[in-house]
Amino acid sequence: MVSPLVFWIVAGITIIAALAVVNLTNLIHSALWLIVAFVGVAITYLILEAEFLAAVQIIVYAGAIAILIVFGVMLTRRGDIRESNLFNNYRLAGGLISLGLMATIVTMVVKTQWAIDVAAVPANSVGLLAQNLLGQFVIPFEIAAMLLLVALVGAIIIAKEVRD
Repeated sequence: MVSPLVFWIVAGITIIAALAVVNLTNLIHSALWLIVAFVGVAITYLILEAEFLAAVQIIVYAGAIAILIVFGVMLTRRGDIRESNLFNNYRLAGGLISLGLMATIVTMVVKTQWAIDVAAVPANSVGLLAQNLLGQFVIPFEIAAMLLLVALVGAIIIAKEVRD
């Protein structure tokens, strides 16, 4: 059992990192703070005793951030990388929309009657997930992998500089 204080510390760091992602003007710094936010979410999964989700969170999103940094550098054609994030002029509108969304989510969480399940969690849940993912659902899994590969190759072709 983890102390609620640990949860609140991790939640605070995650929220601060998410705010830094939105407010920083340097694209690379925003991407690095996004890593911190994703690690905070992974730690929250660990607190909830969902080790597999935490590992997937780190593995998948670490790769995603690396690709984000590469494409961010490739697609921004400016001399000064510190001024590469052009969309920070919408802070007020984004803040109001975020507050409205947060109010909606808090309202839904407060009004929902949460049922507590007393059933035990299977001991080998990762093994069962692997059997389903690589057994019954192997075709959709491979189609999703191929779709992601095609999207990545397409993004590289679009971002590639055209030379005469």
